[in-house]
Amino acid sequence: MLLTTTKIQNTAPRKKAVRLFDGRGLYLEIAPTGSRWWRFKYRFAGKEKRISLGVYSDVGLKKARDRREEMRRLVADGVDPSAARRQEKLATLESAENTFEAIAREWFGKHSPNWEASYSVKLLARLEANIFPWLGQRPIRDVKAPELLSVLRRVESRGVLETAHRLLNYCGNIFRHAVATGRAERDISADLRGALPPSTPQHHAPQGVAALLRAIDGYRGSNVTRYALQLAPLRGDQSFADSFVKRCAADAQDARRLRDFES
Repeated sequence: MLLTTTKIQNTAPRKKAVRLFDGRGLYLEIAPTGSRWWRFKYRFAGKEKRISLGVYSDVGLKKARDRREEMRRLVADGVDPSAARRQEKLATLESAENTFEAIAREWFGKHSPNWEASYSVKLLARLEANIFPWLGQRPIRDVKAPELLSVLRRVESRGVLETAHRLLNYCGNIFRHAVATGRAERDISADLRGALPPSTPQHHAPQGVAALLRAIDGYRGSNVTRYALQLAPLRGDQSFADSFVKRCAADAQDARRLRDFES
């Protein structure tokens, strides 16, 4: 006879555990302490086994029957429900431990000793401010390319496109570390190649070049020498620039002395 909610509520605890059977392997076990647990009894690989389906009344009669049918389907498919539950718990624990932030800090700890201290501080600060608040607690294997792009778009919208590109590069290194250590399937940052607008780097003239160009412009020697001097900055030779500027200054001083003498 099938169980009813009325029978469950009217059955009091006894000195020994009481089992109220519902059929097809499902029963409610009432302990002497008063706790009531749903259990499913089944046979797998020739052995009788039991698995808990929850506590009454958190799990009502209908839900307990639904869970029983799920377990029966697993057994019919050749899957041990107890083993499947253990694997599910391990996977949940693994996901909780292998979050994006946890893997990122592991990668950072491995490589930061080889970096300049100032670079390490900036890199970690960028991750903490721009990536961790949105992706930090996500299991790294579950993070998808559109999620990462959405986070990078936040940075881009602030007008710091170069920082967005830096963060994408950092994330690529983190994902590759996760792949190498078996915590992710692939580097999803590779899917975002070209997704961000290219950043325009700012180029600054090397120190002394401005003074060199002014000195060349004021040079009054032969044309051959002038042309050679105009090509000199392309060499990027700082020592040459410094020496030429000093030479021009000395020549100018000599010219002034000669004019003073002649006058």
